[in-house]
Amino acid sequence: MERILREVQDGVLLLRLNRPDKLNAIDEQMLRELCTALDEARVDDGVRVVVLTGNERAFSAGADIDGFAQVTVEELATSRSDFPLWDTIRRFPKPLIAAVSGYVFGGGLELTLACDLVVASQTARFAAPEIRIGLIPGAGGTQLLARRFGKYRAMELVLTGREFSAEEAERWGLVNVVTTPEEYLTRALELARQIAQHSPAAVRAAKAAIVQGLEMPLDPALRFERELFLRVFTTPEAQEAIRSFLERRRAKQQSG
Repeated sequence: MERILREVQDGVLLLRLNRPDKLNAIDEQMLRELCTALDEARVDDGVRVVVLTGNERAFSAGADIDGFAQVTVEELATSRSDFPLWDTIRRFPKPLIAAVSGYVFGGGLELTLACDLVVASQTARFAAPEIRIGLIPGAGGTQLLARRFGKYRAMELVLTGREFSAEEAERWGLVNVVTTPEEYLTRALELARQIAQHSPAAVRAAKAAIVQGLEMPLDPALRFERELFLRVFTTPEAQEAIRSFLERRRAKQQSG
């Protein structure tokens, strides 16, 4: 791989966007390499959490506009469509954490919106600037911004293309943690390792319950949550954890 760098440690896979000379602009090769890495991580039991990052100057400045000059609208709708690739990222079943700094524009913002948790440097600047060149977000931006921020904030950001800060993103609920440029990746990896300590089956079920449940009316979502609960209840990890908890409680009662 050229566009994506990989490193695994303590159950955490670190994926780094690697086009620093292009501010990590997203092209077809980068998307395909990212999806390949995620497909491999999906079936690798040694990977429990994935952290996606860029560099201090740019998480990603957005889509590589040069690529648009080489395709027709018919190709974008059929043979060269990147929709399945973005769908692979959005539907990745393990926790996906974005560690962002600098430019988080266009496709970079949509990549962040596809993640489950976001740790941002104080230098991070977010924007959906497609309107400035006569386009709209096309990889989930309008829908995910509206679901995260509500109609009116999404309208403001998409129709003006204005930038917003890491502090604003945190206040609006897009970012979990804002920290210094020196610490944002460290904090993201710490968060990933904390999650990786828990039962993989329970973690995946929890993500599915939240992500898919948000797409359902409440009653079906509650039934879906209960189905997942019953599924993980039977796992060896859950049964062992319940036994250990009861043994510790009995020992505490006896010693008291």
